[in-house]
Amino acid sequence: MNRTIALAFAVAVGGLAFVGLGARAEDLNGGADLTAPPPATEANTPETLTGTLKKVHDTGVITIGYREASFPFSFVRPGATEPMGYSIDLCHGVVDEIARELNGAELRVAYVPVTSDTRIDAVKSGKADLECGSTTSNTERQKSVAFSPIVYVAGTKLLVKRGAGIRSYRDLRGKTLVVTSGTTNEAAMKALNDKYKLGITIVSARDHDESYTMLAGGKADAFATDDVLLYGFIAEKKAEATMQVVGDFITYEPYGLMFRRDDPQMAAAVTRALTEMAHRHALADTYARWFLQHTPTGELLNLPMSVQLTEVFRGMGEED
Repeated sequence: MNRTIALAFAVAVGGLAFVGLGARAEDLNGGADLTAPPPATEANTPETLTGTLKKVHDTGVITIGYREASFPFSFVRPGATEPMGYSIDLCHGVVDEIARELNGAELRVAYVPVTSDTRIDAVKSGKADLECGSTTSNTERQKSVAFSPIVYVAGTKLLVKRGAGIRSYRDLRGKTLVVTSGTTNEAAMKALNDKYKLGITIVSARDHDESYTMLAGGKADAFATDDVLLYGFIAEKKAEATMQVVGDFITYEPYGLMFRRDDPQMAAAVTRALTEMAHRHALADTYARWFLQHTPTGELLNLPMSVQLTEVFRGMGEED
């Protein structure tokens, strides 16, 4: 994909790159120093706080919703007490920004597990203040919740056993496909099956780990979800000899961090946090930590940053 198409893509996907990608972050803020605390007249005094920032100020706690098996974005290793991953690291950057905007308040981070089915309701209900996983931002979801600027661009593909003779969704006619309940992949594969009358038996699992287990155990012929998660399973399970990702992209999935709608102070804090991270190269460094280097848990994905994501980060101020 050439740079012009990539730019159009990044601007078009849900409007999440906020303004035009050619604009520099300091231009969007009138040349202000993004590392300086916002003026007291903005949103960081108790009298003017609203929404999530008021809740966090009053309780001293911010609650992160996380996924248990969305490696390398948000996951928990056996025996661990807290989640880790690319999205978790980005959310910690948002927490740091919120603390700064609350004049250096000491905040405690609480964690609550969510699934594909429960994550949106968890944010809407206030159970989670910030959802940090592998969640696609699209127009339909934006009617219920808000999203950060794009933090990753993935796409639906298939995971199959090597030697299964499956190269694309067309080879699934009469076979069983597992998807994870509540995902955009689930909706896309059901629509594709109906449109082309493929006769695929589609079953829905509770989470990605259960979907993978069904495939590995022979209860499904393929597992459809975002390509990066599939590569993550191969690396995590050391399944290079037995599993492979196949097919063209069936959908494109722009990920964002999720928070409550109609909360302009929180939206500004999230955008400010990611913009500041871009300016000090922290977005690219965080990406490299999880996708280009051995992860803290030892896996190596070696997935270069896509042109689309490169342009999104550049639009937020990330330099090469």
